[in-house]
Amino acid sequence: MAMTIKQMRDQIRSVIDIDSTDVSDAVLDVMLGQGFDTIVFSEKRWPFFETTTTFTTTSGEKDYTFAYIGADIIQGTGLREVAAIRTNDHVLTYIGRDTAEFSHPLDVSSSGEPWEYSIWNDTVRFYPTPDSSTLTVTVRAIRNPTAFGVGTDDNTEPDLPDAFHPILATYGLAKAYLQQEDPLMASQYMQQFQIELDNVARRYADTPAPQPMVANSRTNTRYLAGYGALRYASTGGIVW
Repeated sequence: MAMTIKQMRDQIRSVIDIDSTDVSDAVLDVMLGQGFDTIVFSEKRWPFFETTTTFTTTSGEKDYTFAYIGADIIQGTGLREVAAIRTNDHVLTYIGRDTAEFSHPLDVSSSGEPWEYSIWNDTVRFYPTPDSSTLTVTVRAIRNPTAFGVGTDDNTEPDLPDAFHPILATYGLAKAYLQQEDPLMASQYMQQFQIELDNVARRYADTPAPQPMVANSRTNTRYLAGYGALRYASTGGIVW
């Protein structure tokens, strides 16, 4: 069931039998914002935050920040993590920065169409350095969510699937009970929040049958390792 932040506040006050003089909108918004962040960061790569974007390289420029790459992501939320990068004719190979510095020394200049990339400090570096200002690069990534809580309009819903909205309200109930100095009810609702979150998370974070996890494999690209093909942090994309 979809819920706005106002509906969540109303539900919390109705269950506890309080009004805005007991807990203000501002305080509840802080609590709901904390719950939103708890849900968002409970899973590294939620599938509903998956996105695809493109950008054009600049000749002679090898470094591209997440902020630059994700500039066109909805509402300016930007990128949280890059999963895979490709040009129109090939998938780039991900290499660690240590390997990159060994294979591509800083005192050796090379340019051309990039075939490899590394990531450090939320910045993508291409190897070799692009020599074209017309090369279109496609990036599959995990975007940042739209902020929720403090400053959120009354009629705004959290940037989460509808199934998570009542769970977020349950978190708010736990915090509101704690604010009302009722630790027993607060503990019970926090346990209920965790149970509900775990149940719904399985539906979104589980690996579907067509995308099994393969253990004890060794590959040299994030794409083949599963970072491009397997999008689920809890069970997919793991190399043992």
